[in-house]
Amino acid sequence: MSIWRVILSIIFPPLAVFDKGCGSILIVLILTLLGWIPGVIAALIILNNPNK
Repeated sequence: MSIWRVILSIIFPPLAVFDKGCGSILIVLILTLLGWIPGVIAALIILNNPNK
């Protein structure tokens, strides 16, 4: 996870997980619409997942 991804996930979380798949984008987008902090947390968790 690069520093640019972290910065992008803080500024606009759905764009940071763009290459992780449609499901990840939708989850992060919905959480961002419900509140900015849950979207950021979800994006950071998805980006930090070592399995993908």
